[in-house]
Amino acid sequence: MWGRRRRGAVPGPGGGTEELRARRREREAALRKARRQEQLVSKRLLREDEQDGAEVLLQPLPEDEVSELLRGVQRASEDRKTLLRRLRRALQDKETQQKFVRLDGSVRTLVGLFTGSLADVQMEAARCLHELSHSSDAAVAEACMPVTPYLLTYLSGHSVELMELCLYTLGNLVVESEAVRKQLLPQGIIPVLASCIQSPHEAVLEGLGYVLSQLLQAKEAPTEIIPLVLDSVLPQHMLQLVCSGLKSGTGAAVEFAWCLHYIVCSHTANAALIALGAVSALSSLLCDIASEISQSFSEGLELLTCPVLRCLGNLLAEETGCEAQIQDERLLAALFTVMQCYLQKHPFIVPEGLWLLNNLTADDPFFCFALLSLDLLPALLQLLPCSQAASVLVLTVLCNVAEKGPAYCQQLHQRAALPLLLGPLALPDPEVVGQCLELLHLLFLHCPQAAVDFVGQGGPQTLKQHQSTPELQERVQALLDMALQPPGASVFSSSPAASSAFS
Repeated sequence: MWGRRRRGAVPGPGGGTEELRARRREREAALRKARRQEQLVSKRLLREDEQDGAEVLLQPLPEDEVSELLRGVQRASEDRKTLLRRLRRALQDKETQQKFVRLDGSVRTLVGLFTGSLADVQMEAARCLHELSHSSDAAVAEACMPVTPYLLTYLSGHSVELMELCLYTLGNLVVESEAVRKQLLPQGIIPVLASCIQSPHEAVLEGLGYVLSQLLQAKEAPTEIIPLVLDSVLPQHMLQLVCSGLKSGTGAAVEFAWCLHYIVCSHTANAALIALGAVSALSSLLCDIASEISQSFSEGLELLTCPVLRCLGNLLAEETGCEAQIQDERLLAALFTVMQCYLQKHPFIVPEGLWLLNNLTADDPFFCFALLSLDLLPALLQLLPCSQAASVLVLTVLCNVAEKGPAYCQQLHQRAALPLLLGPLALPDPEVVGQCLELLHLLFLHCPQAAVDFVGQGGPQTLKQHQSTPELQERVQALLDMALQPPGASVFSSSPAASSAFS
């Protein structure tokens, strides 16, 4: 009737000052918040021009001006760097990008300058290619395919700024084009990323996480990309970086947490992640997050919390017995701390936490008992009115507890769960009401006094509001029959109507 459920894949440099990087992270945080319920296939743009806050987007250039710019860049001159800068700004416009890649030798010219020996010219050429990679036109991305082996080569270089630019350019290119992804795999992108993940530079790690997260969301990832990732050192390093995020900066930790989430959602690698200790490591991290935010609210930490909750919830949905690895009441206490701390400022965390709580309580009675023994039921019931999604999940968790038998149902009844159900039961939402009916059935079945008290509190009148709702009417009538039996009757466990309605 109730069981573990999966949360689907939903669901963030260069030029380079720390101030610029911080501003960029703020924008990426906003992006993640806006898209937290969707997959995070998105492009990143690094522009040194943002350092002074100036708006540098231009109107589309006429084709003859684009052609003249290209000829100027192709001619060896002292002004080449200036011309490349002008070209880069012009390429911020989509139409200009399309005109440029259609010119004969345009991308080949940029690739030649990118691989040249003049460092300042190389960086400007790299920025031009980066602007092209940000295009939403797949044809533009595919026109950049000749540069991919060089982007990979420079990831083993010594310039952090260039490495970061190469990473975000690669990440942008793989978003738009399957052809680019298919070219990069035999070129060795996974082994190159595996080498980069040991970099001591946070900016490089964050960019690497971005590339990997885009690759892992590709439709061919489960069959073509994830097996290569599993055969590398990436998974253990990703897990380490996620779990060290509170100490070494959350930027890279957030990226790799989403990477782990996409791997988990592929259903192809969970046994390997569990064998690496992912469940216990992420559980410990959640406890650390709870401790951190309970002492002082840390803005931005919710971006790490969300994928950590999803990873744990989905790993627990596996039929591997991994819940035995985390039979620790501290995890439950931490989960409630997280939900309560984020309830007002970041309420989207609450359904994520309840999803994990559902999977913790679905089969094993350990966490059901802990929920009651730690007196967390009041805190759970307070989440009922948060949202429709939260209401359904709270009721599902309560069903998980009630399903464990009479002792648990009596505890729920004694702790005043019944009066709080009358509010959701009166709602015009069939999903919420249906879950209420399931819970009431279990309470009536295992705790007859609950049915008596339900009648005394006017529950049947509320139930009758749903007698005309097709998907609810059979269960409503079965519950009315159970609740309104003559005093002293003891047929709760054998009512044919109830058995049929709730089977």
